[in-house]
Amino acid sequence: MVREFRGEIKLDVRDSTADWDAFLSDKAPAGAPNVLVVLYDDTGQAAWSPYGGRINMPTMDRLAADGLTYSQWHTTALCSPTRSTFLTGRNHHSNGFATISESSTGFPGYNSHIPPENATMANILRDAGWSTYWVGKNHNVPIDEWTAGASKKNWPLAQGYDRFYGFIGGETNNWYPSLAEDNHYIDQPYLPEDGYHLSKDLADQALKMIRDSKQTEPDKPWYMWFCPGANHAPHHAPEEYIAKYKGAFDDGYEAYRDWVVPRMIERGLLPEGTTFGDINPMPDGTFTQTDEVRPWAELDAEEKAMFSRMAEVFAGFSEYTDAQVGRIIDYLEESGQLENTIVIYCADNGASGEGSPNGSVNEGKIFGGYPDDEAQNLTMVDKLGSPDTYNHYPTGWAMAFSAPYKMFKRYTYQGGVCDPMVIHWPAGIRSKGEVRNQYHHSTDIVATILDVCGVEMPTTYAGAEQTPLDGVSMRYSFDAPADGPTQKETQYYEMLGSRGIWHKGWKAVTEHGPMAGMSSFENDTWHLYHTDVDRSEAHDLTAEHPDKVEELKALWLSEAKANKVLPLNDLQIIGNPKDFETFLTMEFKVPVPPSGQYTYYPGTTEVPERSAANVHNVSYKILAEVEITADTEGVIFAAGSRFGGHSLFVKDGQVVYAYNFLGIPPEDHIVAPLPAPGKHVIGVEFTKERMGEFREGVGPLKLHIDDEQVAEQEIRTVMGHFSLCGEGLCIGYDSGDSVSSEYSGSRFEFTGGEIKKVVFDIGDDLYVDVEAHLAAALARD
Repeated sequence: MVREFRGEIKLDVRDSTADWDAFLSDKAPAGAPNVLVVLYDDTGQAAWSPYGGRINMPTMDRLAADGLTYSQWHTTALCSPTRSTFLTGRNHHSNGFATISESSTGFPGYNSHIPPENATMANILRDAGWSTYWVGKNHNVPIDEWTAGASKKNWPLAQGYDRFYGFIGGETNNWYPSLAEDNHYIDQPYLPEDGYHLSKDLADQALKMIRDSKQTEPDKPWYMWFCPGANHAPHHAPEEYIAKYKGAFDDGYEAYRDWVVPRMIERGLLPEGTTFGDINPMPDGTFTQTDEVRPWAELDAEEKAMFSRMAEVFAGFSEYTDAQVGRIIDYLEESGQLENTIVIYCADNGASGEGSPNGSVNEGKIFGGYPDDEAQNLTMVDKLGSPDTYNHYPTGWAMAFSAPYKMFKRYTYQGGVCDPMVIHWPAGIRSKGEVRNQYHHSTDIVATILDVCGVEMPTTYAGAEQTPLDGVSMRYSFDAPADGPTQKETQYYEMLGSRGIWHKGWKAVTEHGPMAGMSSFENDTWHLYHTDVDRSEAHDLTAEHPDKVEELKALWLSEAKANKVLPLNDLQIIGNPKDFETFLTMEFKVPVPPSGQYTYYPGTTEVPERSAANVHNVSYKILAEVEITADTEGVIFAAGSRFGGHSLFVKDGQVVYAYNFLGIPPEDHIVAPLPAPGKHVIGVEFTKERMGEFREGVGPLKLHIDDEQVAEQEIRTVMGHFSLCGEGLCIGYDSGDSVSSEYSGSRFEFTGGEIKKVVFDIGDDLYVDVEAHLAAALARD
């Protein structure tokens, strides 16, 4: 806040009076709390031990025993949209986050740029005297601002955070993450063989930030948003944590649901008599087939063993990350800060069904439209969770971990939007170890934090008149009766065409799956549920209360118009050419140079894949101007990882172009002897002559040195992305997880010579990739 200078200014400083208070930052109110928000990904209520689940969460259990567990806390059904509500306290469409950044379209509710009238809570708290930190996942930077040279006005520091350490995008490899610090990309500090795991690194950084603050400003409170990669795929964990769950899920996902729901009822988290329906509760034609659940009884013994192992890995990943959160909590207790730190521990949407009915050892295949080879997957069972896999469990576990609710992530049924949350604040909550059944939503988090901090959202910020907060403070519930009335009245839902609305204990929801391609929204079938008594949406009351249905439909439309929800988008971009073409006219497009050429230089940051020259399913030429010596070795360029990518490098006196097709062995190696010392142009040329059964590009790859073709081999090329996040194009090194097994575990930097530049020339069949491009983008959350 700008304050009036109250000193005195004379000609001579000796006669003048200074006033430091006019220039110093505001201080938080005396006794103001610290705030720690822990936000996991992709986790239904039934997964975790505080809710009766089999996944042990000792830190969360500890906080729940001394705090409150909420049974009716809700989200938007998808990551980026939910996280936008944590940023601003406004509904996700109002923030421009109808969906994830990568699938933005040019409409007010869908562009992924938070408008200035929705100021972030971090800006408000920082101005009010808090230190502000963001550690972990960021999936709220618009796709057009991911690159090193892009504007940083929507990166964390510009959104009010003093420090940021984490990853930009929906997911990252937990063993070889794509990392950013403050406003720039960085390399991971050490490697898995030295004990690295992303969850551990994030906790280390969080502790460092808090300690740095407290040793210099011991009386200044802080707010930290801690967002681990867990439990989003890839599911990676140390083997000792995975081993804890050996055999724990062998009874299968239907049996797990039968087991866990009574435990949830016993704990007071569900009403007595709560029931649930079929594992596939939606009629054929109303949802995508990749969201189906295979009955456990129909699996063979090997499939059951693999599916069980996938759940064990997920559980180990979750508990290991909870242990890292525990390190933060232990420090807060040891340093005397825990008593007056409000901890909000929660998840951003329901369990993920993006693993398809069979799961995968490399989810890039799923999102690239390429079928998994189950026989190959079975050979990788013992490596699940390790750096050798990029795994995701099948839809059956998403159904089970979201029990007793219908469906899972992306759906506006309860399975997509009803999530776990524990709040712990000894200094501000008298009640201990109790359940709260009041209905709340992620939009309420900002209002709650501002309330407990004694800070108000201003009516004007940075010159922009502010929209009112959409959430209500949950503080009233802290010491209210478990079943006391909620102070929230209405919450609309919409995600990828799936719609719902809750109002005063009643919920109406459409029988319309996300990305179902059904259109005809005006003809949607709506179902009505009295969620005060029927949390699982098992009993449709439409016939008994037709007037209530019409009332809620009208209310949904009113809320939709007020929050920029329209136009609705359920485009089925896979398998529906008309929808595909419609999306093409709306998607964000990286400008292509008129020449079709992109030039890259050494000594630069990796280029995010979506902003780099697009070599997927198109013809391309890549020419590298290099100076060679007898000692030359290393990567000329690389993009991707062991799960898909390509690389041009020099090793053992040979030039090698390696194409790694979705991690499926063997790698294609096109090899020629290294030329004599001197200046040379080393290039590759791929000509897409046809498309394979699954739309992969197929054709000859020619290796050139200067004006001579020195090798040729037919290859197939990935139609989607090499990686869903990170692993971008690098010149002179290979970042993160190595593309080729020929130099695994090393950046393999180019030495003993010089790279002048690398030029990519892209063919005119570029349009072919866009469908897969979007499919992979939507997978990021």
